[in-house]
Amino acid sequence: MSIRTAITRFLHFCLQIFFRRIEVDGEERVPRDKPVIFASNHPNGLVDPLFLLGYAARPVSFLAKAPLFRWPVVGWLVRKLDTIPVYRKQDNTSGSNDEMFAKARSVLRGGGTIAIFPEGTTHDDPQLRELKTGAARIALGAALDEVFVVPTGIYYTAKHVFRSAALVVFGEPIRVVPSGEDIDRVEELTAQIDAGLDAVTVQADSHAALDLIARAEDIFTADDEQPLSEELELRRRFVEGYHYLREHDPQRLEKLQSAIVQFEAELRHAKLDVHELKSRLNVGRLFRVLVMLPIAIAGAIVSYPTYRLIGVLAGRFSKGESAVKATIKFLAALLFYPLTYLAVAILVGLRFGWIAGVVTALVLPFIAYVALIVFEDIDDVIGDLRAMVHPRDALLARRRAIREEIVAIEERMRG
Repeated sequence: MSIRTAITRFLHFCLQIFFRRIEVDGEERVPRDKPVIFASNHPNGLVDPLFLLGYAARPVSFLAKAPLFRWPVVGWLVRKLDTIPVYRKQDNTSGSNDEMFAKARSVLRGGGTIAIFPEGTTHDDPQLRELKTGAARIALGAALDEVFVVPTGIYYTAKHVFRSAALVVFGEPIRVVPSGEDIDRVEELTAQIDAGLDAVTVQADSHAALDLIARAEDIFTADDEQPLSEELELRRRFVEGYHYLREHDPQRLEKLQSAIVQFEAELRHAKLDVHELKSRLNVGRLFRVLVMLPIAIAGAIVSYPTYRLIGVLAGRFSKGESAVKATIKFLAALLFYPLTYLAVAILVGLRFGWIAGVVTALVLPFIAYVALIVFEDIDDVIGDLRAMVHPRDALLARRRAIREEIVAIEERMRG
């Protein structure tokens, strides 16, 4: 096994720990034996590339800003993953992008794949930034019979929240035939890539609009365990409805927003989540909690101080930018959790002997994972029990009214 393969598998495993749910849509659209450029949105710092590394089903070489190559640990990783440095003026690094273009095209000529974030930087904006022309220039100047650009959308339910969910969507590939780097052709292909990314991302003109849409969608689908690809598509439709109402019936939009705000206030007063309105108790989950709780408590005692430390560090060093908070959490977890378990194992070894220390080092990650799963189950069980004892008829009626209004708006818009 190569170092690159080992790193990729390890990072894939880490993603599955950090995110409770990861889904992939459109993997069959990715050409398997052709040179490919993955052009992706970039909402979440260094976490975004990990999804392409883990789920693109082909080895990927990234284009990444040159300063990353000087970071501790990260610099070593990007080199081992065959990353190609991009020299930006604002980074004040020595190097030429002629070299970058040459390396990227060399990978494509070898039948490989590269990944690029054409927005040029990670960000928290509610919509895509204006795309740079690099992806189009690389594709058009590769001097190959054909190159495919695959627009790739990365969607997070809560991008910096531990154990949230993420979706990778591979869009329809854009076939590019060589035609030189004529300015008009570059702009035309960049516009095609932009349209392709529009089709696999959720965008609105403000954070307030995206927030309202997310809350409305959550209320609308609370009873359903739907695939994330369906959630993404539904939010895209809600964006259409939002824009439609704002233009044609702003009073109705304001009324719907008021109903959502009031409904959420009543949920908070009842200490319920919208997903807990449907009365149910998973007996298997309850049994798992009862059986595994002692192990989970031990794992939590060891891991919780490190968990809190990582949260404090992420809050301090992200400076309020959620686009980099997950990156800090992810990198800090890779460093501090192994150090925590190693420190505890050393202490046990000094007190009870080296065999006990080795066993502790092997067992601690397992019981920490058990704690993670069990305490998630406890949250779910508590929610189930609350829902069973709390009067829900009025809340269910309000939710039903909001759903009916959303359906009516959809019918009016389509009609």
